[in-house]
Amino acid sequence: MSTRSGADQSATGMTWLLVNIAESRSPAASLDVWRRLRGLGAHYLNPAVCLLPECDDTTSAVVRILARADRGRGHARMFPIGVLDEAGERDVIAAFSAERSDEYDQVVDRTSEFIGEITMKREHRRASYSEVEESQVDLRRLQRWLASIRKRDYFDAPGYDRAAESVATCERLLVEFEAEAYEVEVHPTDEDLARAPWRQRLRTLGSPVACWLIAIVPLAT
Repeated sequence: MSTRSGADQSATGMTWLLVNIAESRSPAASLDVWRRLRGLGAHYLNPAVCLLPECDDTTSAVVRILARADRGRGHARMFPIGVLDEAGERDVIAAFSAERSDEYDQVVDRTSEFIGEITMKREHRRASYSEVEESQVDLRRLQRWLASIRKRDYFDAPGYDRAAESVATCERLLVEFEAEAYEVEVHPTDEDLARAPWRQRLRTLGSPVACWLIAIVPLAT
C-alpha cells in the first residue's frame, strides 16, 4: 500500500501500526529503540505508544526493532490497526506532516548557516583545500539529513521543496568556493601569498632555506 497519497484517502482505506514499548531495564536499549522508531518517523501518542503508517517497509523495520528490544531485555509489541473515524485519521496525518515540516524548517535554518559560513570565507579570501574539505563534510551531512527526513515523510508534508532548494544552493556555492580555492592555491596573487599561514611561518624561521622557498613560490605557481 502506498502511503504518500494517504492524505487523500478515507479512514477505511488507511491501516496503521501501533507500537507499544515497555521500558527496558537497560537505558541504552530503550534509547536505541526510541532512536530507531523516531528515525522511521513514528508519531508518539505517549511515551510508551507510537503510530506508523502500515506498509512493507515500516512493518519489516518495526519487526527488526522489536527483535532488538527483546535482545536488550525490553519488551514491545506491534498491532496493525485502523483509525475508525475520518476526522481522527486527518488529525493523525496532520501530526505526522507537522513533525516533518518542522524538520524541513530545521534543514533550511542549517543551510542558512552553511551559506553564511561560505560567504564569510569567500569575502575574506579564506578559500583553501582544507576549508573546502570541511564544507564538504557539512554539505554531506545536510544531504543525508534531508534524505532521511524525506524517507519518513509519508504524506508529502509542506516544506520539502524549500529545503531541497536550500540544499541545492549550498551545493552550487560549494562548487564556486572549490573553484576559488583552486585559483588561490594554484594561481595565487601576491595578496594570497602574503596571507598564507605556512608562508608566514616560514618567514619566522629566518633561515636561508626558508627565504629561498618563499622566493621561488611565485615562480613555481
